[in-house]
Amino acid sequence: MATIRKRGDYQWQAIVKRKGYPLQSKTFDYRKDAEEWSRDIERDMDRGIYMPRQEAERTTIHDLIERYRTDILPAKRANWIAGALTALDGGFGKYSLVALTPKMIASYRDAQLRDVSASTVRQRLGLLSRMIDLAGKEWGIPLAANPCAMVSKPVSDDARDRRLEPGELDRLLAECSPHLSALVRLAIETAARLGELLALKWADVDLARRVMILRGIERDDGQKQKTKNGDALRAVPLSSAAVAVFDDLHSLPVSITGRVFWWWARSDSFNKTWTRACDRSGIADLRFHDLRHEATSRLFERGVFDSMEVASITGHKTLAMLKRYTHLKAEDLARKLG
Repeated sequence: MATIRKRGDYQWQAIVKRKGYPLQSKTFDYRKDAEEWSRDIERDMDRGIYMPRQEAERTTIHDLIERYRTDILPAKRANWIAGALTALDGGFGKYSLVALTPKMIASYRDAQLRDVSASTVRQRLGLLSRMIDLAGKEWGIPLAANPCAMVSKPVSDDARDRRLEPGELDRLLAECSPHLSALVRLAIETAARLGELLALKWADVDLARRVMILRGIERDDGQKQKTKNGDALRAVPLSSAAVAVFDDLHSLPVSITGRVFWWWARSDSFNKTWTRACDRSGIADLRFHDLRHEATSRLFERGVFDSMEVASITGHKTLAMLKRYTHLKAEDLARKLG
């Protein structure tokens, strides 16, 4: 049974001793709080689910965020993560890990939905959940349960189905520099992501075999980052049009780093170039990632690949994700019906 004793004139200390567990103690301003805390500790010990709480009580969400920034963020490619961490810090940073409740998270979700999209809120809540899981699994700061798991995420309704309209590709290429033109044409032929193409090196392009190897981006510390889906690499077959792109690139200056598209350091440095080309060509609401949708859909429209073969080319892990990135034109399907 727990021991409750007075400390000084105004505080109460609860002490729990149980065989097989380290001694647990905590000081409170009121005796009833000390009694309630000790009962909770003993109840968890009786059920065999007790986890030490001191570290989680001392650790704030801000502490988790700062450790994530230092240990995890440098290996990530997604640009949205840094902003999401700042937003989460503003919402929860001052609270300790044990103070975080599903009600607080649900209130944050509802408030955020008034300012940002549902997909952005989903990203932020998912990131918070991953940090809490990481704290328990690898950082020695466990919780009995992740409060994020008890909060429903908003339904995202902003999935894009943008495909190139007739003539748009020609208009875009007419306004592109030789470097950008090659990047666009290769994206259309391979369905590769922008980050994958910007990280591509000549050493991973085998024109004789008509294959290119997509790897993760090399970090500043020299370590290798895996591909977006966690694979060490992905081999992508090259069409004759893709081979022609590489042939054209051989006539352009080559970087000593060995990168094929060395004109842009990362995807964020590429965005202004892309926006100017779209503006000059009079094309609205076209993102570079839409070319991945276009390329994936074209692979299906060729009629020579099944779903698993297309997934092998594009790197989609599940057929559900592959379907999301595939937008077949209804008129083309109608012609197949006869």
